[in-house]
Amino acid sequence: MNDKDFDLNIVNRFFRHDYHDRGLMKWQGFYLSDHTAALNQQKVHDQQQYPAMPQQSLTIIGQILATAYTQNQAVNLQLNTVDHNNQHLATITTPILGYNAATIVIANHQFININDIQHIELARSTNWTSNQ
Repeated sequence: MNDKDFDLNIVNRFFRHDYHDRGLMKWQGFYLSDHTAALNQQKVHDQQQYPAMPQQSLTIIGQILATAYTQNQAVNLQLNTVDHNNQHLATITTPILGYNAATIVIANHQFININDIQHIELARSTNWTSNQ
């Protein structure tokens, strides 16, 4: 089609009288399946329960932190934090990037107060040096 055959009036007439945009209706099926899948996944996640592990003393926590840090070993952490159903959150498996008397630094440079740790143990051997 060249510029001589092009008529803007025909295009405007088509959009004014003939074309009907369905708007979001055409996307509704995609949204619903994705949304339903996300809701199902959230429901499964919400139903998982993580039993409370025994509260450890600060001395034991400090010893395990020192071992994990010096030997570059990952740890499994359970925090004192609970969700809205009074259930403990999932155990965190992470390397210890640093620590002092009050806080530890874990992966993604997140800080955790040592008093918030309920239980800590060395994780199975994993090489974390490539992930730092």
